[in-house]
Amino acid sequence: MPCEPESARRARLLIASALSAWAIEELVDAATLVVDELLTNTIEHTRCRASRITIRRLTEDRVRIGVSDTCRDLPDMRQPGSGAESGRGLVLVDALCDRWGYDQHRTWKVVWAELRLKATQ
Repeated sequence: MPCEPESARRARLLIASALSAWAIEELVDAATLVVDELLTNTIEHTRCRASRITIRRLTEDRVRIGVSDTCRDLPDMRQPGSGAESGRGLVLVDALCDRWGYDQHRTWKVVWAELRLKATQ
């Protein structure tokens, strides 16, 4: 997808469609917010012209969302001041996800986040 704000809507639709196809719609709200934050970080903090959005079902109860780009800079979760108007993206991702991280490759990286279905009892 092009690294432009308009791509965030398409990324959210992609994630929602995959979760719907897998019949795990209960993750849609959190997952679409996560992909939006990860893609926004790429758009705002890199000079990449395009990124790749992926979603994989790792197990019956776990999915991984990834946003790839060609920037070598690594994600940095900062604690913004109370008056800051931005800088909370990865803090939000961290709160919503079971775990998150990144994989660095020679010419690209992927920042990923995993969400897990809550156990029903």
